[in-house]
Amino acid sequence: MRKTTGAPLDDNMERHKPPGKFAFLPWLLMISGDVQDLAKGAFPHPWLGGLGVAAFAVLYTATVMLGLDRARLGTRTPRLLLLGVAVVAYALSLGYGGEWLMCFPVLSLAAGIVLRGNRALAFAVLGIAASAGVIAGWHSGAENAMITGYGSVMSGMVTASVLRLFETVAELRETREELARSAVERERLRFSRDLHDLLGHTMSVIVVKAEAVRRLAPRNLDAALGQAADIEAVGRQALTEIREAVTGYREGSLTTELDRARSVLDASGITADIRQSGPPLPPQTAALLGWVVREGVTNVVRHSRAQRCVIEVRGAEDRVHLEISDDGRGVGSSEPGSGSGSGSGSGGNGLKGLAERLAAGGGSLASGPDGKRGFRLTAELPVDESDGDGEERAA
Repeated sequence: MRKTTGAPLDDNMERHKPPGKFAFLPWLLMISGDVQDLAKGAFPHPWLGGLGVAAFAVLYTATVMLGLDRARLGTRTPRLLLLGVAVVAYALSLGYGGEWLMCFPVLSLAAGIVLRGNRALAFAVLGIAASAGVIAGWHSGAENAMITGYGSVMSGMVTASVLRLFETVAELRETREELARSAVERERLRFSRDLHDLLGHTMSVIVVKAEAVRRLAPRNLDAALGQAADIEAVGRQALTEIREAVTGYREGSLTTELDRARSVLDASGITADIRQSGPPLPPQTAALLGWVVREGVTNVVRHSRAQRCVIEVRGAEDRVHLEISDDGRGVGSSEPGSGSGSGSGSGGNGLKGLAERLAAGGGSLASGPDGKRGFRLTAELPVDESDGDGEERAA
């Protein structure tokens, strides 16, 4: 995925992986000096001290390994192991008179790993630092107490902060990828909806005009040839629109759709009454209304068996109203298996897609029976003058 120039930190995290499970094991070398003294016999009961060192190293290693496992971080096992590390650290430091103070920064580091993102982290780290400072001050003076306490605080808090930073960046990256996938899905849905509207309308026009050719051919060859020429023109225009839809540049035209609506209604034997009033519309508003005209007229031709269809566009300064009504069979009249349309009552995929598209533009779509007979489709949209100069109104 392309990185943005405004996220240098994210770019850095992309290049560097978070610390692995073995990255924190070298911190055990902090107690290497005490281990050497123990081996030289500087402490009494060296065998007991050796067991304590071995237990500390094993428990610390297990704590780090489980603490860096995201799947087991929230379980009790890492916290119990951390408690075991703390018990051994305090036992060594108290049992040997404050000589094993370097165990506390290592213990605090383990606490930062296990408790990162938890409210208990601050209390645990401060508790470790305070007790380490008290033990160091009791045996070695105030200066050593400050160094030990400060080192314990820093090792725990810095470790937790670094790990949380890496995890947050990873979560943000996952969220960004999920948003990208969602955007792709939305674009696919938009594209399939556009193709449905384009091809559904075009095929309806071709079928209607082909039927007109069949009816006219025996008695009026010239009229039949005119309808055949219209079929060719509609097919060519459909190819152009599909290519434009694929490249994302298609913008509908209300004037063009109204002209097509008159042509297809006339060819279907339906009287077309088209009225338009009000100021010129911005291109985006006109494009959305063009989709409504396309879908509405397609449904009238397919399902209504109407004798008359009225298309009325009433524009105002801030809002435009489009209404398509017919005197057909009304609600419940669609043919079995029809996916949408006037009279279906269900709205179908075409009307659902239109409703979503108008809602995105701040408008609304309503459909339902028009009295005892017929069907009415109503769309309203706000007029956004920022879209640019208005489209020239149809004559």
